[in-house]
Amino acid sequence: MEINKFIPFNKPFLTGKETEYILQAVLNGQISGNGYFTKQCHQWFQEKYSFKKCLLTTSCTDALEMASLLINIQSGDEVIVPSYTFVSSALAFSRQGAVIKFVDSREDHPGLNEDNVEKLITSKTKAIVVVHYAGVACDMNKIMQIANSHNLFVIEDAAHSIDAFYNNQPLGGIGHFGCISFRETKNIQCGEGGMLVINDERFMERAEIIWEKGTNRSKFFRGEIDKYEWVDTGSSFLPSDMLAAFLLAQLEDIDEIQSKRISLWQYYYNKLLPLANKGVIRLPCIPEYATNNGHMFYIICKSESQRAAIIQKLKSHSILAVFHYQSLHNSSFMQGKSFSKLIQSDLYTDTLLRLPFYFELTTEQIDEICALITDLLNNMND
Repeated sequence: MEINKFIPFNKPFLTGKETEYILQAVLNGQISGNGYFTKQCHQWFQEKYSFKKCLLTTSCTDALEMASLLINIQSGDEVIVPSYTFVSSALAFSRQGAVIKFVDSREDHPGLNEDNVEKLITSKTKAIVVVHYAGVACDMNKIMQIANSHNLFVIEDAAHSIDAFYNNQPLGGIGHFGCISFRETKNIQCGEGGMLVINDERFMERAEIIWEKGTNRSKFFRGEIDKYEWVDTGSSFLPSDMLAAFLLAQLEDIDEIQSKRISLWQYYYNKLLPLANKGVIRLPCIPEYATNNGHMFYIICKSESQRAAIIQKLKSHSILAVFHYQSLHNSSFMQGKSFSKLIQSDLYTDTLLRLPFYFELTTEQIDEICALITDLLNNMND
């Protein structure tokens, strides 16, 4: 039976404790950054995933920008970034003057092709940015071996990747830095927000300074110095403690949230498997070294026109499905620069389709979505 109700692409989930914690933050009398709830979130991540040091930020973009500042990106430095990603993965380094060297995606997955990274390295290369697309890990052993052999930094863009793992290691905790997003489309969210994970002890003290507008303010409030002053570059990267309060309410329910999302992901997969077995579409691939954190559900269509037809079919039934990234190497900002053809990135640009996916999505709604797709594609292939 068709459900006559709009099915959005995303719907932020609320646990019910968010407003209670926000009120508590207000009553605490400190609603600016680095208050009680900020510290609670930092502690939660350090205990849950054994991250060495965490700093909440106003966005994952901010976390990436902090990483760029921490490794002292200068004009002319080269940074390797996948083309199939959100602009922030490249922008955080480009705005410091870096030359971006784009790497293609894998044939079986939109994540970067680890085997294509080393050929892009030159004497000017300073860092590799890996993006764990859809919360599915890149092969971090390969990446870290390449980075270590060439003395390069590794920044994990783990925007999608809370509670996701590579060979039992939490994503964001393997490279020199990890950058996580808490935007409203993410598994755990606070509207807008992010976090920098610092895994290399060399950068822990400076990270606090950059986080606090280039001052040693954090040391002052811990009683380690008698006054604080401007000592380095930085910016206002701290989120309000009210956002941290919202986030903590979400974190406390992460097991329930993750269990439900993974269950919905598997339900989608099973419903669409007959189409994949017929070769009509491709379903997500989870390598054996990676876990599935239920971040999104996507399909790979056979053509751009097939994708457009599915979008239109679903839209006609008040269901919103969307395509995702546009290859950065083909962007207007990169016009005039010469890049090798990145076949897989362009393929995902043209054919990847994200289906509605959120905590409160029902199996009945997934049944309707999958029935509409199946009916359309079976008729198209008759």
